[in-house]
Amino acid sequence: MTYSTYVAVSSLVFPESPRWHQDRFWFTDQFAGRVMTLTLDGLLETLATLPDHAGGLGWLPDGTTLVVGMTERRLHRLGPMGPEPYANLGALAGFHCNDLLVDPRGGAYVGNFGFDILGGAPTVSTKLIRVDPDGRARSVGGPLVFPNGMALTPDGATLIVAETFARRLSSFHVSPDGDLSDHRTWADLGTTTPDGICLDAEGALWVASPSTRQLLRVREGGEVLDQVETLGAPYACMLGGPDRHILYACTADTHDPAEALRNPSGRIEVVNVAVPGVGLP
Repeated sequence: MTYSTYVAVSSLVFPESPRWHQDRFWFTDQFAGRVMTLTLDGLLETLATLPDHAGGLGWLPDGTTLVVGMTERRLHRLGPMGPEPYANLGALAGFHCNDLLVDPRGGAYVGNFGFDILGGAPTVSTKLIRVDPDGRARSVGGPLVFPNGMALTPDGATLIVAETFARRLSSFHVSPDGDLSDHRTWADLGTTTPDGICLDAEGALWVASPSTRQLLRVREGGEVLDQVETLGAPYACMLGGPDRHILYACTADTHDPAEALRNPSGRIEVVNVAVPGVGLP
């Protein structure tokens, strides 16, 4: 089935890392460094601003918000006075950090580019970084080629990662201590370069495909079940709303930071779909 979106918010710089939390849609306006929320009745609010590009979002069991500072390779928590240091990831990240998934025990998985893509460095693999609840940061779950969006199954046993430049989705078994093992290809996507992902109740993934301006609903193994045509290039997606039937897409016309700041084209595009979301983020 093919769906079409409508625009809920426009004139953002570069929206990313969408989440559904506490009955609101959360996202970062990445190049503007903003953490923002959108209510179902259309109220848009900026909750915090980082002195850096703002990456992935997640929440600790006590409700504390975590957000990735991309270029400084740090994980921040949002306190009453704004962002506060949580973990320094510089020794483990090959280049900028990007997405984030916090599991129900408070362990934070952080992706990173792995190489200086902006400087034209050759492509190399990397690993995810896990920040344990005690604050210890360690490398887990590789090799991965530009790990990006992540999804955790409802039972907490499987972590799925979009490998953007390998054009595939990979999965890992998650152990009780947060280690990742049994690395395998969940779906080979052919020419599609996956970015953000989210999981639905039938075990399929919605995959943001910026190169084709589509959201693809993919079954394990790679079969495309449904698709959504978007106005801008979609870089991330999330199933939210009261029953998680609303598919949110973070879209933009460019991923170049300077151009995005000069001509903000970021949008939140929305469509209702048949199968609700499950799992994290």
